[in-house]
Amino acid sequence: MSRPTGPETYTSAGVDIAGGERAVERIRAKVRSTFRSEVIGDLGGFGGLFALDAARYRHPVLVASTDGVGTKAMVARAVGRFDTIGIDLVAMCVDDLVCQGAEPLFLLDYIAVGSLDGDQVVALVDGVASGCRQARCALIGGEMAEHPGTMEPGEFDLAGFAVGVAERDALVTGERVEPGDVLVGLPSPGLRCNGYSLARRVLLERAGLPLEAPAYPGAPRSLADELLEPSVIYAPVVAKLLQSVDVRAVAHITGGGIVGNLSRVLPPSTSAVVRRGHWEVPRIFTEIQRLGEVADAEMARVFNLGIGMVVVVARADAYRALDVARSSGLGATEVGEVVAGTGAVVLEPAQR
Repeated sequence: MSRPTGPETYTSAGVDIAGGERAVERIRAKVRSTFRSEVIGDLGGFGGLFALDAARYRHPVLVASTDGVGTKAMVARAVGRFDTIGIDLVAMCVDDLVCQGAEPLFLLDYIAVGSLDGDQVVALVDGVASGCRQARCALIGGEMAEHPGTMEPGEFDLAGFAVGVAERDALVTGERVEPGDVLVGLPSPGLRCNGYSLARRVLLERAGLPLEAPAYPGAPRSLADELLEPSVIYAPVVAKLLQSVDVRAVAHITGGGIVGNLSRVLPPSTSAVVRRGHWEVPRIFTEIQRLGEVADAEMARVFNLGIGMVVVVARADAYRALDVARSSGLGATEVGEVVAGTGAVVLEPAQR
């Protein structure tokens, strides 16, 4: 193998600085579209500036969360569709914040690529900006990095960091959860960003299903459409619930499923009974289970099974909570209740 000769540059090493600068200019308007009145300055500073109006709060507490999109990125890359996965990133970050009663304020993103593709980066940021507008938080900065030799051309990873604020005496901690409280489930039409390693193994590797083919027999859309379904951003609806009813706890159903995440917000003297027959499980989950011969317990441990958020409310507020969620354009259903116990979550099977 012959060795390179002549003067070396960053470009010859695989990093396109000028291309990166052009991409930043292309995304500037998209980023600005997310700005709130508290944002100071513009894109391009060494740090994003956000002037928290402390006068609005008695004892403000900042709440922070970070997350990524996982191997859902591989599906996006396989079909060359990058305009919605940024919405997933925002959902994964801000929907953690609202679990503790925080209002999302701002988000920063991090995009790593094997080699710079300006159109790809613009599409990714467009999705992040769209998600921020839905969540009503500002995209105040980020980082774009090329990793030649570490990532292949076309590969990317997307991660983010979000900050919110809550009144200290209004933090949602789960401490007030008690027997008799009701579990309100907010639906997820798809996988969100969780369980994609298992989903890809079953659907693409084991079953060999083409991404462009129907997601399942008789499906109205392709498997790619099903797997790239953008995550619902629950933050605005949960914020309305926090203002309208007695919310005792909120659980974002991500990795670990309903059991693993709901148990995180239960006091040790309580348990939760979740009744699977109270909501419709999206067909994609039943196809994964069927084609992969996945056990019920494993499905429940990996996937959300159609419930993306569980809000624990006082029994007296159950109907009001359902009305608030539904009036916001998001379906909701009572999926179970809190009982005396030991901090466990019991997932009752659906009646067959």
